[in-house]
Amino acid sequence: MQFLSRLQSWACRRSAPLNHPRAALRLYWIMPMLFGLLSLVLGQDDNWDLRNYHLYGPHAFLHDKVGLDLGPARFQGYFNPALDLSYYLMTQYLPGPLVGFLLGCLHGLNFVLLSAIARQLLPAASARTTLLLALACTCAPAFLGEVGNSMGDNTTSLLVLGALYLVLRQWEALQPWGARAALAAAAAGVLMGLGLGLKLTNVTYAVALCLAFFAVPLGFWGRVRLAFVFGVGVLAGLFATAGFWLLKMWQVFGNPLFPQFNNLFRSPLAAERGVIDTYFLPKNLGETLLWPFVFTHDMLRVVEVPLRQLIWPMAYVAVLALGAAWLLRRLGVLAPRAPLPGRSRYFLLFFCLAYLAWMQLFSIYRYLVPIELLAPLVVWLCLHAVLPAPAAARSGAWLLLAAAVAVWPFTSFGRAGWSERSFSAEVPPLAQPAQSVVFIAQPHPPLAWLAMFYPEQVAFAGLGTGFPESPRYRERMKALMTERSGPHYLMLAGARNPKASGLRRKRDAAGLLGLTGSPAGCARLTSLLRRVRFQVDVQPAPDGRCTLELQPRYQLDLAAMDRAVEAEAAQQARQYGVLLEPGSCRSYAAAVGTEAYPYRLCRVQIAP
Repeated sequence: MQFLSRLQSWACRRSAPLNHPRAALRLYWIMPMLFGLLSLVLGQDDNWDLRNYHLYGPHAFLHDKVGLDLGPARFQGYFNPALDLSYYLMTQYLPGPLVGFLLGCLHGLNFVLLSAIARQLLPAASARTTLLLALACTCAPAFLGEVGNSMGDNTTSLLVLGALYLVLRQWEALQPWGARAALAAAAAGVLMGLGLGLKLTNVTYAVALCLAFFAVPLGFWGRVRLAFVFGVGVLAGLFATAGFWLLKMWQVFGNPLFPQFNNLFRSPLAAERGVIDTYFLPKNLGETLLWPFVFTHDMLRVVEVPLRQLIWPMAYVAVLALGAAWLLRRLGVLAPRAPLPGRSRYFLLFFCLAYLAWMQLFSIYRYLVPIELLAPLVVWLCLHAVLPAPAAARSGAWLLLAAAVAVWPFTSFGRAGWSERSFSAEVPPLAQPAQSVVFIAQPHPPLAWLAMFYPEQVAFAGLGTGFPESPRYRERMKALMTERSGPHYLMLAGARNPKASGLRRKRDAAGLLGLTGSPAGCARLTSLLRRVRFQVDVQPAPDGRCTLELQPRYQLDLAAMDRAVEAEAAQQARQYGVLLEPGSCRSYAAAVGTEAYPYRLCRVQIAP
């Protein structure tokens, strides 16, 4: 205990400058810059969704390929491209590292909003406390893993947090009901609606912010009016960022959310089902009640990469403890305390409703980013509502420190090395682009991103890659084949060794250290590799130099892998009347940053 006390005293002394009157303003521009630098350290964005639809979507929109192409990016290729447009355009004209830095700075603005929300919730707290809480909030695994990437959760969280901040900032204006209250609620709704239009998974936050207005100390109908005006604002914001796309989807396909919720809109080009992923949802009542503990124990239940976190069990227990303390005070078991301020009640109700809605609709962890960022504030508020102030501050500081440290080192959703061009690909000359169709018959890995390198006249079509096909879809596919005289092609992912990029880095490092240019250097390199496991061996050259090669157990027969992929894709394409020409496949280079993604293009014939 004495050690912990000394450590706490040391931390207080070291963090004292945060109480300077200008400390917050300085951090408001320093922290975004630091997140920009973190993005550079993490590397070029290379997530699965990026190669599936984050590039294809804006490319198809800008080049009027919506309605021409048929599902090359699965159903996600029909999502609103507005969120991805800026990233797509930046990668076309700016160096890759600059794009990553700018996006990281944008994501770093979440720190500013978190600090501002903390000030609203803790008006009596010192500047140091609110700034440190904001820093603890940003130590969130999904948020950190998405810094500088294109998934959009870190970007739209700015609008969700902005809407929440506006409600808290205008709390007094919300009561009593009047013009000022209506204006504040509508403005918050517009911000939330902008985020909802950009990424429809934010619907959980729109619903939670709206229902939380029932925590405002007004009469019932006053609360209803606030919720209604907020909802109108949400619709206005939604149509501002997504109205053009909803209209286009309606005009082209007869479903504004095509192909999702086609059980309601019944577009003939898609199957009549909802297209909502239920894979990550809790499986039974026990899991539902203990879900934060379940997914903390096994994060792969809610996310595709092995993230680590402790904050959700802490927040869950803290909220339960707050509820238990409230009940015991009502029963007279505990001494009464002053009730939570109205802002805190609204905030906690929003947080709980958003979590419950997320759990029931998605349970995909990265969709939690806005309230993942707020979870440390929830723990802090609940502890101060249950415990005496000194004990709450001490326990809160240690718990949040443990939660922040637990996420490191964090896992990203896919990164590559930086290069001048974010994306590159070789494209063979096509004899008649306007008469050609490029088919994709592999559900994995995604290949739709390569469409942006081909002439815009070329049509791309997916064959059994996951789009919810209908009989009319098959007919449209057949019509596309007959309308175009060819030549037609089948695009395949080229075989690659995932360890190849690591081998290149090791070769570069060994060369930089002068270990591969002479017999003496090669001897030192051989001696080093006897003591360190690098999965590589030294390969001597006749001139006395050497290089590094992967050990035999890490080498792959890429040609055999290509043949297997070709056979599987040919069988899939044959079901659609697309016949692969034997011996016609050719390999071409493509890359995300420095990460190679070779692909193959094969000639096909259409069955009569």
